[in-house]
Amino acid sequence: MFVLNSPNPNITSSHFFLTGLPGLEKSYAWISLLFFSIYAMVILGNCMILHVIQTEPSLHEPMFYFLAMLAFTDLCMGLSTVPTVLGILWGIIQEITLDACILQTYFIHGLSCMESSVLLAMSFDRYIAICNPLRYTTILTNTRIIQIGVAIVIRSFLFITPPIVRLKFFNYCHIHTLSHSFCLHQDLLRLACSDIHFNSFYALALVICTLLLDSLLILISYILILHSVLAIASHEERLKSFQTCVSHICAVLVFYIPIIGLTMVHRFGKHLSPLVHVLMGNIYILFPPLMNPIIYSVKTQQIRSRIQRWFSLKKE
Repeated sequence: MFVLNSPNPNITSSHFFLTGLPGLEKSYAWISLLFFSIYAMVILGNCMILHVIQTEPSLHEPMFYFLAMLAFTDLCMGLSTVPTVLGILWGIIQEITLDACILQTYFIHGLSCMESSVLLAMSFDRYIAICNPLRYTTILTNTRIIQIGVAIVIRSFLFITPPIVRLKFFNYCHIHTLSHSFCLHQDLLRLACSDIHFNSFYALALVICTLLLDSLLILISYILILHSVLAIASHEERLKSFQTCVSHICAVLVFYIPIIGLTMVHRFGKHLSPLVHVLMGNIYILFPPLMNPIIYSVKTQQIRSRIQRWFSLKKE
């Protein structure tokens, strides 16, 4: 799937050249330590969240089931790019085959859609918990949560299949150099000489029906939550209700701000250095999986206390 360093610089029609960090090649040894540390934190942080939720019976409730889905998605997102990113920085690989590139594209975009869907489900959870607390356990039953989880997976990976499959049958006649250390759909379209109108329009429709629609529904849910919280007479109860939403709001911002930034750079930053594009791509991939475990470990009292108790037992 991945191609080791080779004396032959020519890229065949079924291979693509991966871009590292332009202009910083001499510093790859040090930069690789930073990226390795980030990936290690992504894997350890999300595995810790999953372990805590699994082993603590008091956390077996809808809010934390959705958090487990988010941690699993973030873990997979980190694992989907670690081979190529660290492979380039360590000088192990320079090229990627078309099949491996398409597979990586499928997982990156599918997991991105899945994270957006999970964040939407979490906003629905907060809406029910605050606006209709008496029916919370009857609405979000274990069966309903499983149904939501299955729907999220189907929505995320089934809908992106048509344009991803078409990538396999395109002719790639332009210089086979990708813009990042991993494969993205728009990157492969840029190198294709075939008719890409279906992929372009489908991708736009998919963004509108997933990321844009999800963000709009999350916004609406918080408008309704705000309206409900402001109707509460007690200041302490209002503050407590808001605090249950802080972690989710931070996770939403951590996910959508890098997407907006990357979109703006690709759209209006053609004059910027290629390094800026590469860095924004890595931020888009790594920032949410890195920050979400930190956010929920710090802002969620149940997670924080369980981790503190876990480490105190380790010291004894």
